[in-house]
Amino acid sequence: MDKLKQVLGGQDGGGGSSDGSGILERANQASTLAWGTRMKGFLICFILGAVCSILATCLLWIPGFGLPVFAVLYTVGNLCALASTMFLIGPLRQLKNMCAKVRALATTIMLVCLVLTLCAAFWWKNNGLALLFCVLQFLAFTWYGLSYIPFARDAVTKLFSLCM
Repeated sequence: MDKLKQVLGGQDGGGGSSDGSGILERANQASTLAWGTRMKGFLICFILGAVCSILATCLLWIPGFGLPVFAVLYTVGNLCALASTMFLIGPLRQLKNMCAKVRALATTIMLVCLVLTLCAAFWWKNNGLALLFCVLQFLAFTWYGLSYIPFARDAVTKLFSLCM
């Protein structure tokens, strides 16, 4: 359990440089949380994200204003789920992981679709586009999440290639 805490806390034990050269790194070190607080923050954010997504799906079918409410709640749910992992590994390491070569495309698509979902729901008032961007959000978020599981992307790709 201690090893898991060290890895999630960014202390790999490799004796990496701790010169604190960057302002983000110093801010990250200054804002460390206790393990219990990290777990509580993770659980609260993750559950809040799941509740927002489920509530969004339930409100989708309300005539008249269901789709814009769905778009907002679904987007907020995804942002909360994404933010929940920041409690486990810290914001700086989360941003580095999101921008890693293996996740950069999925991260970009996911963030662009988050913004486009809200634009389609409120500025363009195009329900079809809002729904399309929510589906793309889901797919990008799923692909992003699979990148953390070893060989998961390869398995999904192989599964879909067998189906086609």
